[in-house]
Amino acid sequence: MKSSYLKRREKVRQKLTEEKLDALLVSYPTNRFYLSGFELHDGQCNESSGHILIQKNGKDILFTDSRFYEAAKSLWDKENIIIYSNQLEDIRAFLKDTVHGKIGFESKIISHHFYEHLSQGMNFEPCNGLIEELRVIKDETEIQALKDSVALNHQLFAWLPSIFETGKSETDLALEIEFFFRKHGATENSFPPIVAINKHAARPHHIPDPNTKLIENCHILIDVGARYHGYCSDQTRTFWFGKTIDPRFQSMLEQVQEAQQEAIKILAPGVLCSEAHLTACKIFEKYGVEKAFTHSLGHGVGLDTHEEPRLSLRSKRLLQPNMIVTVEPGLYYGDYGGIRWEYMVRITEDGCEVL
Repeated sequence: MKSSYLKRREKVRQKLTEEKLDALLVSYPTNRFYLSGFELHDGQCNESSGHILIQKNGKDILFTDSRFYEAAKSLWDKENIIIYSNQLEDIRAFLKDTVHGKIGFESKIISHHFYEHLSQGMNFEPCNGLIEELRVIKDETEIQALKDSVALNHQLFAWLPSIFETGKSETDLALEIEFFFRKHGATENSFPPIVAINKHAARPHHIPDPNTKLIENCHILIDVGARYHGYCSDQTRTFWFGKTIDPRFQSMLEQVQEAQQEAIKILAPGVLCSEAHLTACKIFEKYGVEKAFTHSLGHGVGLDTHEEPRLSLRSKRLLQPNMIVTVEPGLYYGDYGGIRWEYMVRITEDGCEVL
């Protein structure tokens, strides 16, 4: 795997020439992991696990503190690891002595305080999205990891109805989902499970409530994902609990699934991302319910749950082979609830593949 990370860093090095940079300081945790396998997460938002310096001259540096040294040296040449005791001062001293030129930095992730102190006397330039653009197209290792993660999600959805019972709360279900994923090999959830019963399902990112419980004849929206081999799944299903399906629920479900299938049909290289969103909208317009579709059709998934490309009305991006996107139309009514149905889809050479 070390060679895969090196190949990715070489692609970044090519970008440095295009951007007229001598080095790039990588601080976003997911990008750091993508280029090294080192620490997918920071401990918390005010604490960094480290930074990577990609240099045009080929000498790449991993900056971190002593807590991570053993992990770092299993992934990185020891002579190119710098352990800092004072993060800002030690990184700045190295850059000042070593990099004599323009340094790109990820301005969307580092704080103003960090930039203000690190950049004194240095030639720093904001450089966002450079690595994210490389991550948009998945390699075969990533695609297999994503397929494995999705397969685990499918197992979960097949199992879920067996644990539905009257009186079980949204938080009860969320806990059982987390346990299922961990028990079956996931390292964590892609994101906290969304479990929403009846009216709560009108909130696309509802936080499970311990006081809202399953009752006979209700609907449950469940949006979940697992991180497996480092990569995320993200899928939604909306279930009916009870023997008598509400005709309104059935009608909404059919409209949502029709919108999803029509959008999937057009996914292929060269198609505008916005066109996929518009295709789903046209189905909802046919039924006069388009105002109840309140978010974009989908987004990329990989090391992050939400990444490029975006299947949104504003996106001017063209789809390319080996992009992975969600297709997740939904309808939401505050007085009733909501339905969302979500697949993950790989763009292939001549169309697409539902994972």
